[in-house]
Amino acid sequence: MRNVIVVGCGRVGSRLANMLSENGSNVCVIDKSAYAFGNLGRGFNGSTVQGIGYDEDTLLKAGVEDCDVVAAVTESDNANLMVTEVASRLYDVPHVIARLYNPSHERAYMQLGIDYVCGTSLVAEEVFGKAISGHGAHLDTFGDYEVLRFSLNLSWTEKNSIRVSEIERDHDIRIIAFERSDGSASSIPTRDSILYQGDSVLACVRHDLIDSFSRFVQS
Repeated sequence: MRNVIVVGCGRVGSRLANMLSENGSNVCVIDKSAYAFGNLGRGFNGSTVQGIGYDEDTLLKAGVEDCDVVAAVTESDNANLMVTEVASRLYDVPHVIARLYNPSHERAYMQLGIDYVCGTSLVAEEVFGKAISGHGAHLDTFGDYEVLRFSLNLSWTEKNSIRVSEIERDHDIRIIAFERSDGSASSIPTRDSILYQGDSVLACVRHDLIDSFSRFVQS
């Protein structure tokens, strides 16, 4: 079970919190306004903390020391940036994600190595995909499906290669393309194509199957 902190409980934050909670994550929502928690609805089964999202005491109350993901989705780029900086630098949270409003700040976010979502629609879905897939894996969302790029992990098996058909058959996914780990070749695979440990893989995976598929994703 992932421990996730969502900072900001507006339209995006409340939707994201409910999506993560329904997916089995342990979710705590932070907002400076107690009234904002009404956006979560009666079905939300996570917790809430009133306070400023980049305040250390507030983050500690929300459980940042045992947190796997922090998603900063307030309406302020500056606030979101401060949240991600505090979470990653002071508390070593493995994965921090920020909502970015102003596209002119995009280069700065990239240079700082911040995982972010920039846009006005489907923001909750985009952050959700990143939160459950891991840093650098999520590329896009299409309805019930996620497009992922990741390094193939076979360390849990007794072999260093696997057929595309084995992965697709057992996990209801589609392998779109792959590149060898040494960069020597890339291809759109057939069902008989062989993938090796460490190969870079582009795949389409259903939301509800990502947890079971995650063992193939090298962290």
